Amino acid sequence: MNKHSKYILSIAAAATFTVSGCTKNFEGYNKDPYGASNDDLLPDYGLVVGQLKEAQRSIYVYQPAWVTQLQQNLMGDVFGGYMMSPTPFRGNSNNLTYDLVDGWNLFALSPAYSSPEASVMAPLSNVTLITKTPAPDLYAMALILKVEAMHRVSDIFGPIMYSKYKVRAEDGGYDYDSQQEAYTNFFKDLSEAITILTPLRTQKPTPTFVNADLVYKGDYGKWLQFANSLRLRLALRIVKADAAKAKSEGEAALANAGGLLSKASDNFSVDIGATVHPLNTISGAWGDIRMGAPMESILKGYNDARLPKYFAPAIDNAVKGQFKGIRNGIDIDAKTRYQDYSALVDLPSKLQLLSAAEAWFLKAEAAARGWANAGNAKDNYESGITTSFNQYGVDASASAYINDATSKPAPYIDPKAITPGQNDIKDGNPNLSTITIKWNEADNFETKLERIITQKWICIFPDGQEAWSEFRRTGYPKLFPVVINNSGGKISTSVFIRRINIPPDEYLTNPKGVDRAIKTLKGPDNGGTRLWWDVQ
Repeated sequence: MNKHSKYILSIAAAATFTVSGCTKNFEGYNKDPYGASNDDLLPDYGLVVGQLKEAQRSIYVYQPAWVTQLQQNLMGDVFGGYMMSPTPFRGNSNNLTYDLVDGWNLFALSPAYSSPEASVMAPLSNVTLITKTPAPDLYAMALILKVEAMHRVSDIFGPIMYSKYKVRAEDGGYDYDSQQEAYTNFFKDLSEAITILTPLRTQKPTPTFVNADLVYKGDYGKWLQFANSLRLRLALRIVKADAAKAKSEGEAALANAGGLLSKASDNFSVDIGATVHPLNTISGAWGDIRMGAPMESILKGYNDARLPKYFAPAIDNAVKGQFKGIRNGIDIDAKTRYQDYSALVDLPSKLQLLSAAEAWFLKAEAAARGWANAGNAKDNYESGITTSFNQYGVDASASAYINDATSKPAPYIDPKAITPGQNDIKDGNPNLSTITIKWNEADNFETKLERIITQKWICIFPDGQEAWSEFRRTGYPKLFPVVINNSGGKISTSVFIRRINIPPDEYLTNPKGVDRAIKTLKGPDNGGTRLWWDVQ
C-alpha cells in the first residue's frame, strides 16, 4: 500500500478523534460561522460571496483529495458501478466488501455541516438569513445550492438535519428531518428559488451574483434551468414512494418558462480553477482507483466512443492495451494484482453535478410516464445521447450508436481472479444486462426504463453518487454483485447496499436526536435498510 493509502487509513482510523461530529459545538459554529454579524455582511455582500463560493466547493469536496476519496470515491463511485479500487484497504475488509468503515463514512456527512475542509449548511444558512429581501437573487442561489448538496447527503444516509438545522429540541438534542420531510422541504425551497429567478431569467445579473457564481458566471437563466432540472431529478427520485407528489413536482419543472438544461455547455459544473480534479490524484498519483467491471461490460459491449474519453487502456501484461475493469467486492491479495488495469483519463478542473444530457434522460423518463409537457420519450432519449456525445467530442459516432439495435453489454472476464466465481459473468447470467441501444416504441415501460437509465448512467459519469442513487431507485443498469460480503448478514449480496449508517460520532454527540432519526427508517441503522424513496 503506497504512502497515500496509508495516510487515508490513518485518517480514517482516527476520524472519530480528530474530527468532531457535526452536532458537537453545534450552536456555536452555526450561529456565527465567519465571526461576522449581519451588519458586517450587508454593505457589499463581500462575505456572502465567500460563503456562497465555499458552499459550491463543498458539495463535492475537491481538496484535499483524500476527503473526496472518503466522501464519494470509496462509496458512491464504487457502489454505482463506475469504479473499483485495486487497493485492499484494511486487509480487504472495507466499504467495497460491505464492511462499512465508520471513520471513512463520516466524511460523507461532516462536510455538509462543518469540518476543517468544507461546509455547506453553515454558510448557506447565514446567507439565506440575511439576503431574502435585500438580495433575492443571492437568496435563490443559496436555496438551490442547499438542495443540490443536501439531497446527496440524504441519499446516502436517509434522515438529515435540514429544516430543523440549528434548532435545539426541548431535550437538548438536534432533530433530523426524516427523508420524506427532507424531500418535501427540498421541493419547497426549489419552488421558492424558481419563483424568484423566473422573472429575472433574461435580466442582467448583479455584480455580486456574478462574483458568487462558480458555474455560470452570473447567468440567471442557466441557474433557473439548473433548478428546474434538479426539481425533475428529485421528482423522479420519489416516484415509487409518492407518485402523486412526484408527478406534481415533475410537471411543475417541465412547465416552467425557463426550461431545462439542454446543451453540453449548460452543464452544472463547479469551476475549481487551477486545482487538479481529485479523481486525477486518486487514480493517477495514488493508483487507488480503476475502472469498474460494469463500465467495461457496458461500454465495450456497445462499442461506445466515450470509453477512451473516460478510461485509459490497461498496461498490465495480462490485458495490455485492453480497457479492463475490476469487479466490485472481490478477493484482492495485493495492490499489484490490479493496479495496472484501466485508470481514469484526466478530468478537467470542474466538478460536474448535473449535465444537460442527464436532463434529457430525465425528460425521457417523464415522457414515458405520461407527464405533461415532457414531449416525446424517443426524441428526448436520443437527444440525451447526442448531447453526451457532443460533450466528449465524439459527435460523428452518435447517429450509428443511436441506431444500433443489436449491441449488448459484453460478458466480463477477469484473467487474474483469485476466487472461483468472480472470473466471469457469462451470457444468460441475470446480472448481465441484455438491453440494446436503439429506441423501440413497442417495448413495455420497464424495458424503456432500463434503456433510459442505462444510457443516463453512462452520461453522468463520473458522478458515482447519482449513479448509485439511480441504481437503487430503478435497479438499472444491471450491476455485478460483490463476491466477498463482509457485512455479517446486514447487507444482502443480491439486493446490494442500500444506504450508509449514521456515523457513531453522531450517536455520541447528539444521541437523542439520532435516536429519533433512526426511528424514521424502514429498519435498523445499517447498510441493508432501504431509504424512504427506495421502494422495491
